[in-house]
Amino acid sequence: MEIEHLDLPGLMLVTPRVFEDGRGSFSEMFNEREFQRRTGVDFRVVQVNRSVSAQINTIRGLHAQMPPDAQAKLLRVEHGRILDCVVDIRRGSPTYLGSVTVELSDEDDTQLFVPKGFLHGFRTMERNTRVIYKVDAHYSPQTERSVRFDDADLGCDWQLVGGEELHLSDKDRDGMAFADLDNAFTYQPVRM
Repeated sequence: MEIEHLDLPGLMLVTPRVFEDGRGSFSEMFNEREFQRRTGVDFRVVQVNRSVSAQINTIRGLHAQMPPDAQAKLLRVEHGRILDCVVDIRRGSPTYLGSVTVELSDEDDTQLFVPKGFLHGFRTMERNTRVIYKVDAHYSPQTERSVRFDDADLGCDWQLVGGEELHLSDKDRDGMAFADLDNAFTYQPVRM
């Protein structure tokens, strides 16, 4: 497993080893013990979700669950391609309100680990894109928050060209401004 630490503390790209032979390939997509040993993060999967987006330029997000139901996520693209945007909303973080965008596709097995305390969303770049999320806390509609993907305070670079038709759910279209978020996240450095 390869771990690449991104510009926001705790945010990582995780790429498993791939073993290939005449039959095809095999990879261990997640190993809890190895992940904890390599990253210092205790990530125990309790739920696996899959989203399917039929249209190009479907935007899902920006989402987070507030404490005590906060979720860390490990996600990968099963089919298609996305531009993922993650925003650090942990008060006291050296990168508070910093954002990172990263492209993920089904052409490799790279996964994005999003710790608790981040807003997360993505834009599809191909039709029929499927994304798999492993999460460490169950879905909680009472603590889920949806912040507008285009909130100017957050600076996500969605790489949109003017005039593109966007596809959003009502929840995402009507998302709140970040300034109105009941943000309860504080920065806790990871100790390895």
